[in-house]
Formats: sequence, C-alpha cells, structure tokens
Amino acid sequence: GINAEYGKQWYQRRVREAVVSTQSTGDNGLARTPPMGWLNWERYRCNTDCKNDPNNCISADLFLTMAKLMKYEGYADVGYQYVNIDDCWMERERGSDGKLVPNPELFPNGIAALADAIHALGLKIGIYEDYGTHTCGGFPGTRGHIEDDVDLFAKWGIDSLKLDGCYCNVSEFATGYPAVSKALNATGRPILYSCSWPAYLSDKDHVPYGAMAESCNLWRNYADIQDSWSSVANIINWFGDNHGNLASFAGPGNWNDPDMLIIGDFGLSFDQSQTQMAIWSMMAAPLYMSNDLRTMEQWQKEILMNQEVIAVDQDPLGKQGLRVFQDSKKHYEFWSRELHDG
Repeated sequence: GINAEYGKQWYQRRVREAVVSTQSTGDNGLARTPPMGWLNWERYRCNTDCKNDPNNCISADLFLTMAKLMKYEGYADVGYQYVNIDDCWMERERGSDGKLVPNPELFPNGIAALADAIHALGLKIGIYEDYGTHTCGGFPGTRGHIEDDVDLFAKWGIDSLKLDGCYCNVSEFATGYPAVSKALNATGRPILYSCSWPAYLSDKDHVPYGAMAESCNLWRNYADIQDSWSSVANIINWFGDNHGNLASFAGPGNWNDPDMLIIGDFGLSFDQSQTQMAIWSMMAAPLYMSNDLRTMEQWQKEILMNQEVIAVDQDPLGKQGLRVFQDSKKHYEFWSRELHDG
C-alpha cells in the first residue's frame, strides 16, 4: 500500500530530484503538456436511462453542465479544458449511409451542436470510439470505417478521440492504431489522440512504446481505475514497479495515462485524494477528472485546483517522475521528478 501521510507530506513539499528520461514527440503538435479535463466514464459509466435518471444519464445536458461548471467554477482557469464523452453515446447500429448516429434521446441536437456550445465556453470536446468491430459497450466500432468516422468527428468539431481496443485481435494494434493516427492528421483538424493500445497487451515487458509515441498523444497502460483507494494504490504500485519500461517514452506530445482522477467521488479520503493528485502530477499524467462537479466539497475543489501541484504535472520539460525507493513492507516510498527549473 501507499502511506497516505507520506503522500500528504510530499504534496506540501514538492520533491525536486533528478531523473533521466528521453522524449518522443508526435507530429500533430498537441499535448505539449499532459491534457487536463473531465471524462464521464468512471462516475457515470454507460447510464443511458434519462427517463428514470435524468440528472445522471450521459446526455448532452450532463456534458454541457459539466462544461459550464469547469468554466465558471475555476477549473478551466487552472488548465482543465477537455470535456470528454466516453462509450455508449451512439445508436446500436450505423445509419443507412454507414455513418455513426448519436443516440437521439441523449443528444437530441446531435454532437456538433454540443461541440459548438462547449467551444463557446472556450473549452474542447472529446469523443470515444473503438478500433474493433464494436465498442466495449457493444456499440458500432470503427473497424472498416476509419476514414469515414474520423472525418465525421472532424466535421462535428471534435478535439480529442479516445480509441479503445475491445472486439479485435491485439495483433492488429500495431497497424490499426497508427492507421487511425494518420487518418486523424489527414482531416486537417487538430485532434488529440488517446490510445488504449498497451492496456490490452498481456506481455507488459514487451510493449512497443516507441511505436505508440509515434502515433498517440497518450495511452492507457494498465487496468481501469475504480472508485476505491485500493484501485488507486494498485495503479501507483504498478507504475512504480514498471516505470523502467515506459517512462523514457513520456514527454511533450506523448504521455503515459494511469487513468482518471476520482477525487470528488465516494472512495477516497482527504489524504488519499491528495495522494492521487500528487502522484499523478509526479508521473506527468493526464489529469482527467471523473466526478460530479455539481456536488464537490470545497476541499476536493482545492485539491483538484492546487496550482502548485498542477504546475508539477504541467512542467514543460515533460520528464515523467519515478519511484526511487519503496520499503520492504510497502508502507512508504519516495518519488522523484526533474523539473525544467530544477
């Protein structure tokens, strides 16, 4: 486990020690620092029941509400900018023209109208698809429709794509994920590209991070986060144990992604929330909240908007921090990260 008190102390002190890392930069010019924003999945999952649960279903109203709260409660001012739609946003079948169709009950005015409203707030919008025949939730995947789908996303005004890896053979990832990257760049619209490529590979010691860094702005390395301290601690331990395989590929334009921030949900205490924010920032991780911004406690807001900690995450040098010590009983550990100013 991770010692929460140590996390709190680190949070206050901001360790600044040297690490050796190299950088690989994608060619779309995006994510020069880890992206920040909000993503619905951990908190809202695939809740499409707007009839019985209108306040918590994944509707246009929910995403626009979260966007407005990001804008007017200060989150955008400290760097949170992407409002990301995850799985289950579309109809179960493509339209007669072969194109993806937003669920009309969730998005009665379509995705483009929601994108316009989010852009009007000065924010960006992200969407989800899957490289396989279906998404993880069983909706149409992008297999056989790559160019049509990314062109549609660009037409809608999408700023970020998360591409999952369900319902396909992992042996196809090495050609499939780069193919989508090329298609995104060919649209002429800057679209951040989040890949789930490594998360599905069973041999974590032989993950082609170099190829990922050439195609993806960020990539999910490990298990999905759950709303519990045990899940957060498991992810921290995994990254601490495996940073030798992946940290050297992180840098401006390319980031390892330990998954969402669950600060503001139900599973973390004050100290545990501070620890997640601190270690995610040490790891130069994307900071995507998955919570209900309508019900945040003041202390949760203060952790998520702590500008000193965010400055560590967003450090322009872009070197990922490493765990440099862990005691034999895993009661405490030390992390180190080099920043641009020492």
